[in-house]
Amino acid sequence: MNQVIYYSEYSSPLGQIILSTTEQGLCGIYFHDQRYFSGTQQWQKAAHPHLEQAIKQLDEYFQGQRQTFDLQLDLSVSGTAFQRAVWNELLSIPFGQISSYQMQANRIHKPRAVRAVGGAIGRNPISIVIPCHRVLSSDRALTGYAGGLERKKYLLELEGTRVTVVA
Repeated sequence: MNQVIYYSEYSSPLGQIILSTTEQGLCGIYFHDQRYFSGTQQWQKAAHPHLEQAIKQLDEYFQGQRQTFDLQLDLSVSGTAFQRAVWNELLSIPFGQISSYQMQANRIHKPRAVRAVGGAIGRNPISIVIPCHRVLSSDRALTGYAGGLERKKYLLELEGTRVTVVA
């Protein structure tokens, strides 16, 4: 099955973001220079209601007017079943709260899979909405973010979580 993916560009306070969707729901939010982002070559640039709704809610989030997203998501186009389980669990981390890689591994009942969980989190296709930025190391150090640590720090501070980048 060859699924059509539509995309749009969004200018955020963190730079250019690419949003993508299928007819079923939002399937990607990528910073233009994000690790693991393979580009838009196979996608169609077009207006789409899912994209318009995502842009509206991202605007509200960046303006401090939104703490939760209410968007239809489609994770079927990305990742393995394990990765999708990790991404779905990330959705339970509340605004302004943090978790650790170990806590996320425990939540999916795979306490020994911390590295695999970290790898899955790093490949999260729907940045910001699926809040992988809320995951820190067990010692609360700011580590790993495919969009860059400065963006992760910005998002956490936007949500009221004070962090320090540890070199």
